[in-house]
Amino acid sequence: MMVMHRIVCIASFLALFSLETACAETFDTSKLQGLGDTRYHALKSESVGRDLHIYVRVPDSASENPDRRYPTAYLLDGGVTYPLLSSYYHYLRFTEEIPELIVVGISYGSDTFEGGNYRSSDFTAPSEEREWWGGAPVFQALLAEELLPMIEELYPSDPGKRIILGQSLGGQFVLYSALTRPEMFWGHIASNPALHRNLDFYLSWHGDEPMPLDATRLFVTEGEFNDDQFKAPALQWVAFWSAPERERPFILEFQVLATHTHVSIITESFRKGMMWLMSERK
Repeated sequence: MMVMHRIVCIASFLALFSLETACAETFDTSKLQGLGDTRYHALKSESVGRDLHIYVRVPDSASENPDRRYPTAYLLDGGVTYPLLSSYYHYLRFTEEIPELIVVGISYGSDTFEGGNYRSSDFTAPSEEREWWGGAPVFQALLAEELLPMIEELYPSDPGKRIILGQSLGGQFVLYSALTRPEMFWGHIASNPALHRNLDFYLSWHGDEPMPLDATRLFVTEGEFNDDQFKAPALQWVAFWSAPERERPFILEFQVLATHTHVSIITESFRKGMMWLMSERK
């Protein structure tokens, strides 16, 4: 019995050792078609004084067309949205519902503030209710001075076809971009933008004078079953900027997406937003 016990222990140890050895192999995302050949960059930002994790997917055709430049979609909250929407993009390409893109995920590497997630500061304009809101100008500088130049130097990215997508507070930053520096991105997709603490800021132009008219394209979505605290101010924002007499720095398209909640909407916002931005009618 003692010998048998030792044999079982040794076999268990060897099995555990083999498992650990197998897990230690290099993780190759190219075997997950949804992620494709994902490239990683650790961005040590001087603007915000923190590190960000940047994930980049380049179209398969890029190696065959060295002179071609591609539209580039920058995804806020990329730690979640990049693997989700990169995979969805891969599926949509089977039937060519959207064109080839470079997909860039901007990730904090954590869901929590303690872990380094600063979205509630980076994506927001000031609010009297939250002293840590209001970091959007600094985050915008990070994009303009650090991230966009890096991507456009290293990858075949078309600077005239930049697209930014954000969900919830990320959607708030998308609206901040459209109301401050609309020319930075050719297209904006704001999915269920959260304006529940600082709506008044977003009811005016905050860029250089004079306001450039129709300087970008802005696609805004609202989930049919979005939480009321988010839905009500977002609908007020849409009503304000949709008024016929209102001058706007963007071409605005607004859609309510049936059956969707605050978080379920992101994939449909991506699909419909990309289709609208790329349609020939604009």
